[in-house]
Amino acid sequence: MEHIELTVPLGDRSYPIQIGTNLLAGCGKQIALLTSSRVLLVSNPTVFEIYGEPVEESLAEAGLEVYHALIPDGEEFKNMEETLRVIDQALHLQLDRKSVVVALGGGVVGDLAGFAAAIYQRGIPFIQIPTTLLAQVDSSVGGKVGVHHPLGKNMIGAFHQPLLVVADLNTLDTLEARDYKSGLGEVVKYGVAWDKTLFEFLVRYSSQINQRDKSCLQHIVYESCRIKSDIVGQDERESGLRAVLNLGHTFGHSLEKLGGYADYRHGEAVAMGIVAASYLAEELGLIQPQETQRIIDLLKRLELPVRVPGYDAEDVYNGMLGDKKASRNGLRFVLPTGIGSYIMVDNPDKDLVLKAIRCAQSKIT
Repeated sequence: MEHIELTVPLGDRSYPIQIGTNLLAGCGKQIALLTSSRVLLVSNPTVFEIYGEPVEESLAEAGLEVYHALIPDGEEFKNMEETLRVIDQALHLQLDRKSVVVALGGGVVGDLAGFAAAIYQRGIPFIQIPTTLLAQVDSSVGGKVGVHHPLGKNMIGAFHQPLLVVADLNTLDTLEARDYKSGLGEVVKYGVAWDKTLFEFLVRYSSQINQRDKSCLQHIVYESCRIKSDIVGQDERESGLRAVLNLGHTFGHSLEKLGGYADYRHGEAVAMGIVAASYLAEELGLIQPQETQRIIDLLKRLELPVRVPGYDAEDVYNGMLGDKKASRNGLRFVLPTGIGSYIMVDNPDKDLVLKAIRCAQSKIT
């Protein structure tokens, strides 16, 4: 399979996204074109055991001096303590502003490594090599980096764009089923909020996607990155348009927090959040029930969870108030108005939000 490439359009900070198979072996040559300095490869033990050696060999063969730092595997380790451990290693190695951080892993690794790069010596370059579907279609693109605070998800962070994103589809072969499905939750988000054609592709080829067909995967990774790149190019720092990418996340982040960041994968929480958002849109008269059902049916076809867990609806609501997407004036929701269209709604009536949560807990068949 030939790799395909697109560019995130940010002027002199624009960068390419490469999507294909067998890209890890050649990543060293690509990275050597961007730096001649030392490289700190950040990963976790699970990913590093599988892909660390070929990536380090590729970097070394390209003439780069390579070191690595490993962080524990899991969302609960996306915190300042682990960030400082990476920075400790950078200081020990005397990395300078010409050095490059390479993130090899999923969203946790990419967000934490990117944040460490953003704050080390007021910012050094970094490169994303995402190895999960969620990271390839979403978190590796756009420059949002950061870690969690005990009181909220992604509350500590920065905007720091990578120099390059290398999405090798072969890395998806080794993903556990839940992690693979989690990435599909973010892909559905793009289809529901922005692109009806992508939504229909997911419906038509759901069986092949569930079987991890490479041609289907290349298409959905490319289309997801294309959509996000277009949006980021217009609104890098989320002053308006980029907020569309938060569909399902206001509800979803609360569910993740209630689950201790361990019970649900991020994309699973987003999938349940999309369902709750659609029910809220119904309550506000913004979407027809049959469209909500189409969304639920697709999520089911992709074997994603659709029923919100049985938490007290007040607890889910209060969890949303602590999210960074809330403001002093209340909650802002991205709500679907149909397949491929959305609207932003500020501070809807609390009773309607609670009703939507309860519908998403009990109404689904």
